[in-house]
Amino acid sequence: MSNSDKRTAIVTGAGSGIGRAIALRLASEGTEIAVGDRDAEGGAETVSLIEAAGGKAENFCVDVSDNSAVLEFREAFRSSFGVANVVVNNAGWDLGMPFLETTPEFWQKVVGINYLGPVAICHAFVSDMVAAEVRGHIVNIGSDAGRVGSLGETVYAGAKGGVIAFTKSLAREMARHNINANCVCPGPTDTKLFFEQPEKIRTAIIRAIPFRRVAQPDELASAVAFLSSDEASYITGQVISVSGGLTMAG
Repeated sequence: MSNSDKRTAIVTGAGSGIGRAIALRLASEGTEIAVGDRDAEGGAETVSLIEAAGGKAENFCVDVSDNSAVLEFREAFRSSFGVANVVVNNAGWDLGMPFLETTPEFWQKVVGINYLGPVAICHAFVSDMVAAEVRGHIVNIGSDAGRVGSLGETVYAGAKGGVIAFTKSLAREMARHNINANCVCPGPTDTKLFFEQPEKIRTAIIRAIPFRRVAQPDELASAVAFLSSDEASYITGQVISVSGGLTMAG
C-alpha cells in the first residue's frame, strides 16, 4: 500500500468490547489504527492483538469527555499518523437506573462521554480531514435506546438520540467535503456491560429478540467496516440498527 493509499482510523473506546472488535476488523483490512481509550491497559492489549495479527496500531490514553485531552490526542495522532481517513466514535458509558434516582453529576458524565465526546472528537479530527481535502468516513456508535427509548436508560437514551441527530446534521455539512457520516446503533451485545445486568433482565431481553440471542461484537464491527469503506461511498446521514430485530425503527 502506497502512502497515498494508506488508511488510518481513530477508534475510541477500543480497549474492549465492541470498540476492540471494530479496531481488529479495520486493522485486518489494512487500516492503521489509533486506539483511543481511557483504559490504558485495555488499549495496550488491543494494540498487541492487532500487531500479533500483522497490523499497525498505537495506543492513546484519552478521556473523550475532556476536550483538552481530545486536543492532546489530536496532536499526538498528527505526529504518528498525520490525517485520519476514518473516525469511529465508539466510547460510551451508562449505568441503568430509574430516571428519578439519577443525579446532576450522573447526567454530566453520561452526556459528556456519550454525546459531547463524539462532538469533540469530530471537531478536532474532521477539521484536519477538511483542511487536507481527505476522502473520509465518520461512523458514530449510537444506540437503539436513542431511537425508541429504553427503560432505566433515560439520560443515556437522550444522549444517544443527540448522537443520531448530530450525525445527520454533520453528514449534511460534510458532504461538500466528500466526507460521509453515518450512525450504527447496537442492540444488546455480548459484552461485559450486558452481563453485568441481572440474569432475569438478560433472559427477558434475549426472549424479546427475534433471533433469540444477543449480538457478537464482530457483527457490529462488520457494519462499521462497511460504512467506513468506499463500498458505502453514496451512503451518508443514515442510521443502521444492528439489533437482531429487537427494534425495527423506520
